Order: sequence, then C-alpha cells, then structure tokens
Amino acid sequence: MELISVKQARENIGGLSNTSKLPCKSFGISAYKCKVGSELQKIEGSICSKCYALKGQYVIGPVPNAHAARHAVLYRKDWCDNMVISINNAPWFRWFDSGDIQSLRMLRNIVIVAERTPDTRHWLPTKEASIVAAYLKKYSAFPDNLIVRVSAPMIDGQPPKRFEFTSTAHQDKAPIGFECTAPQTKNKCEDCRACWDRSVKNVSYKMH
Repeated sequence: MELISVKQARENIGGLSNTSKLPCKSFGISAYKCKVGSELQKIEGSICSKCYALKGQYVIGPVPNAHAARHAVLYRKDWCDNMVISINNAPWFRWFDSGDIQSLRMLRNIVIVAERTPDTRHWLPTKEASIVAAYLKKYSAFPDNLIVRVSAPMIDGQPPKRFEFTSTAHQDKAPIGFECTAPQTKNKCEDCRACWDRSVKNVSYKMH
C-alpha cells in the first residue's frame, strides 16, 4: 500500500470517534445496523432496549453521517491498511462505542488490524455471540492484544457461558465480577482499564 497520512487514512475509513468517557479513540457505526441488537431493542428488559446509542448525539448532528460513511466502506480492500494507520500506534483502542460486528468477514478484518498493531490493546464488546463462536471455531483464538467481550443480552442476566471474556449489566441485582467504576468518576474511565484487562473475566456495568 502507498504510504499515506493518518489524516487521509481516517478519511478513507470514515473517521474515528472521540467519546468523552474513553481514554482513547474508538470505531462505531449506527446501532440501527446491529444484527442481534436490533432484535433485542424490541424486548423489554434487554440491555439493548435502553441503548444509549439510539438517542442524543448518536442520532442527531454529524454523528449519523459519520456512522453511515464508516459502514459504507467496511469492505473496501484497503480497509485494514487504513485502520492500522488510523490507530497510529495508540496504546488503547475500542471497537464499537456504537453498533456491532456485521459479519464473520468483518471480525476477521478486525483481528488482522489487531495483529498488525501489536503495541495497541484492543477491546471489542459485542452481542454477536454466534459470529464470535463461528470465528473461534474456524480460527481457534483471538490475538492476546484483542479482548472480545461477549455481552449478556438481559439486564441482571448471567454472563454468556461459552466465552472467556464477557460483560453484564446490573440494575436490581449485585454486579458480577468487576464492577465498572465510571459512575464514581463522572462517567469516565479515568485510570481504569479493566475492559482491556485479560485478568478481568467479566465486567458488570450499572444501568443508567
């Protein structure tokens, strides 16, 4: 690939997100494009029925246009090359501050990006359990610098049992495993990196 600037690479992939909570940049597409999530949005008591990415700045202003631009180029042949340059050796990166994995091919491309950015710790939360399971069946494992956390679908539900790394959301019941500290730090990660930490098997988020 011809060497290009970080600015140009980010333009090629539709840009990256700057989310106030996170200590890093992230990649997101519209939550309306979620596969499993779109069905869960219709179910009372599901985490997706209270999706933060279906309201506020995620659905007004420039954000929907950015989401659409990213979705439109997901499968361009140089997407991985552009993502590697866009991440720019950052120490931390989050996938899907909005939206979710679209296909096995997309997940494979994300893994390729992680493999090519070994100095970056990647965190990918997802409700696409079947896509993750299909990936693991075909490829066996994810690289050590990529944490794929499969999320429980229901509020106060148990962590999915088939996966090494998971997340849950608690409201009326006690948190399971590590409780996200963001509610105590003005809804910011601050110094916490539990979501990227391989020693943390489940992260539990307080519903708000």
